[in-house]
Amino acid sequence: MSQSSSFLERIGFFKSGNVGESGWGRTLGVGLISLFYFLPVLFIIFTSLKPQDMALSVPPTLSPTSLFGLIPDHYVFTPTLENFSSVFSRSMTSGGAPEPTGFDRYFFNSIVIASTSVFLALIIGTLAAYGFSRYPLKGNDTYLFIILTTRMLPAIVVIIPVILMFRVVGLSGSYIGIILLYTAFNLAFTIWMMKSFFDELSTDVEDAARIDGSSETKVFLKICLPQVIAGLAATFVFGLILTWNEFLFALLLTGPDTRTVPVAMNQAVSSGGRGTDWTLLASIETLFLIPVFLVTFFLQDHLLRGVTFGTVKR
Repeated sequence: MSQSSSFLERIGFFKSGNVGESGWGRTLGVGLISLFYFLPVLFIIFTSLKPQDMALSVPPTLSPTSLFGLIPDHYVFTPTLENFSSVFSRSMTSGGAPEPTGFDRYFFNSIVIASTSVFLALIIGTLAAYGFSRYPLKGNDTYLFIILTTRMLPAIVVIIPVILMFRVVGLSGSYIGIILLYTAFNLAFTIWMMKSFFDELSTDVEDAARIDGSSETKVFLKICLPQVIAGLAATFVFGLILTWNEFLFALLLTGPDTRTVPVAMNQAVSSGGRGTDWTLLASIETLFLIPVFLVTFFLQDHLLRGVTFGTVKR
């Protein structure tokens, strides 16, 4: 056992001094695995930087740089940013003048609809989760299961009654309608997620605050809520990803003025009868990744704490 441990130490996969440190070998291994999972995204980004005639070229062009001569020249392409400008203004017909595509409005719609619905679900769901955790009802688990059933059915199963209800109340094609729908579908996930965080908190400090005369509102806002910031961040990120990528409801329940990017993306599949413009499609997808990537990046510390909350007992 000691010989195997010393061997791992020599090749850099293990350090005996500090459990929080890893050798360069383990770091390299994790980096290679991460690169493997990131390859599809990297492929999309590289395709968005290619000229259109090189998107499906044979042999394929793999990199915008030769990496100091490590990659042969016939696998290298010259990057361009023209595809990103074509996302917002391009010719719709062969030889026609550039026209606005409306994607600036579609990106705005996606940001407003996704962020608003997730924030509403987070507010309502956090309050409900606190109630289920601190003031359980008779049959508490049954109520939680009923809430969870709203996410058990696939969207295609419930879309017909939803469309009929939207037509009756006049919410089809409106911001309010799609935001309320996304809020309702995010509530189950939010309630279950946040309840697990509230259940992990010790109630001793809360009881002490009540004895000192604090109201239930102050206990919730001043004591409980600051301790579940990581849970709020994790729930927000997961809810944002689910809403940001949703297609079916957005396809059937939004109008020309409220259309989101996943729905509008089909406009780029065919470009003026010239076939699929893969570089344009990759450019839209690259831009579509940026907001969620930035949110996840800035909340990564809270996100890591959120997804591991309760796994280690202190």
